[in-house]
Amino acid sequence: MGCFVALFALISPRLALFFILVFSDWIGRAIDGWVVPVLGFFFLPWTTLAYVVMWQVDPKGVEGLDWFIVAFAFVVDVASYARTSQSRRS
Repeated sequence: MGCFVALFALISPRLALFFILVFSDWIGRAIDGWVVPVLGFFFLPWTTLAYVVMWQVDPKGVEGLDWFIVAFAFVVDVASYARTSQSRRS
């Protein structure tokens, strides 16, 4: 499953999240409820994907260096929004 997630993430993080939702229970194990995954799917897809994958790497949860990877994914999400708004202005 992990290799497919990596392949789909190269195409789109939303596509990877969709296939994780359909073919596994990773999102259900990592995040309780449905509100946070839905908001993450639409607004912070890289961050949501990184959190879910890091949760699967360590069964104790996201800790240590895993938070650095999640924070980097957050920076990528924010940078993509900044790049989009900058290209709209020009």
